Amino acid sequence: MRTWLRHHWQALALALSKLLAHKPATLLNAIVIGVALALPASGYTLLANLLGVTQRFAPQPQLSLFLRLETTRPELDAVRARLRADARIAAVRFVSRDQALKGLRATEGLADVAAALGQNPLPDAYVVRAHDLAPDALDALASDLRKIPGVAHVQLDSAWARRLAAIAATGRIATGLLAALLAVGLIAVTFNTIRLQILTHAEEIEVSRLIGATDGYIARPFYYLGLLQGVAGGLVALAILWLAIAVLNLGVQDLADSYGSAFRLAFLGAGDACAMIGFAGLLGWLGAYLSVSKHLRQIS
Repeated sequence: MRTWLRHHWQALALALSKLLAHKPATLLNAIVIGVALALPASGYTLLANLLGVTQRFAPQPQLSLFLRLETTRPELDAVRARLRADARIAAVRFVSRDQALKGLRATEGLADVAAALGQNPLPDAYVVRAHDLAPDALDALASDLRKIPGVAHVQLDSAWARRLAAIAATGRIATGLLAALLAVGLIAVTFNTIRLQILTHAEEIEVSRLIGATDGYIARPFYYLGLLQGVAGGLVALAILWLAIAVLNLGVQDLADSYGSAFRLAFLGAGDACAMIGFAGLLGWLGAYLSVSKHLRQIS
């Protein structure tokens, strides 16, 4: 175990020394990787911020349960008890027939219509707010509520939630496609960098093989080189993203202040930032693995 750890530590130290020995090339590669990663990361961050704003200010979807006109008081109480016992429901509000008629009379343009009614045609109703506002969850809840005895009709106000979910899904797909395309480019950059390193140390590799070095021992420093190059690119991408958000917030601040809001674009969370660095390192390692595997086969 100690020997294995020592070999990895030596490979890591060798990779670091190679990076530091070619600082201009290392910096340039990190900038190229960072710019490429910053594009999908910016899209992801902006999408997350915009969705948060939309969900904060958009009205929450509600379900309206209209009861039968002949529903008795005990039946009303039974429906209320059934709704309050459902763990999926966050809040229940009762709207009586008289309240609904008063609201109709108070509505501009409908007062004459309400006055012309001989009797109150409006039913009692319950307005329900759910915990889970996902469109599928709301549909499932509405389907179950329609089966409650005494309920004549259930109206679900979730059109905006469906539109928001569709927009979010489209944005995630677009961001994912962009990230996939750029990932291929990053692998190609790392592949070419490691290829040049291998060609530079071709004689050293040949000598190492002659004295019994395994392919794993030879390849390990190049793997770490690709990994470190990817991590450096990930850090540059985070720096670019932070700077971009700081600049954008200068304009966002003026717009938000005009609406009396304290909204600002938020930076990636710690988990997302670490995932981004890890993803960049993985891409760098993959590019190095492909390059080393190819060239070791060629010189076998």
